[in-house]
Amino acid sequence: MTLAELGNLDPAKIGSWPLPVRMLIFLGICILLLGAGFYLDTRNQIDQFEREVHKEEELRQEFETKQRKAANLEPLKVLLAQMKQSLGEQLRLLPNSTEIEGLLVEISQAGLASGLEFELFKPEKEQPAEFYAIQPIKIIVTGNYHEFGHFISAVAALQRIVTQHEVTITPRKGSEGEQDALVMNTVAKTYRYMDEEEISRNQQTEKKGKKKRRKKK
Repeated sequence: MTLAELGNLDPAKIGSWPLPVRMLIFLGICILLLGAGFYLDTRNQIDQFEREVHKEEELRQEFETKQRKAANLEPLKVLLAQMKQSLGEQLRLLPNSTEIEGLLVEISQAGLASGLEFELFKPEKEQPAEFYAIQPIKIIVTGNYHEFGHFISAVAALQRIVTQHEVTITPRKGSEGEQDALVMNTVAKTYRYMDEEEISRNQQTEKKGKKKRRKKK
């Protein structure tokens, strides 16, 4: 069939058109219907399927993570018990409120036993932290390097925790006929365990202080 013959076909009489033409039209309609079906329905199903596959992968990874955690649960419990025991041992090294004065005496005695001369031994205001309080002590002593070393070693060997900070050693010229001396400035810090009531009270005080600062701003 030529193009001229196709142009002369009457649309109102499709049933009388040649069979090949009718087959082509039918095939074209089928292709359009399939394309519309894919666009309107099948594509959405494919997108949903991909989402479900992605969700399945996430759930599998979550399951594997929880499975690993469950497998490590017993070792973690053992580790937690060890950490609690270690924390308890460390807390026992912190003096309570009734022992802090005795510890200050021990530090002072360690200096005197080392041959040092105290110019200043001044406990400062306590500094509360999370579950303990820091007690700074400003110390100024005179002596020599050997005596300073002996004092620091003696303080480090105390049963309770005492740390040395801001240590400076400067020479001091002696008067005529006297030997020059060395002066050591240091801040010794000891730590006191606070009970739950103190911790709660400090937290409330800190919250009130924050509110006041916000109001000022």
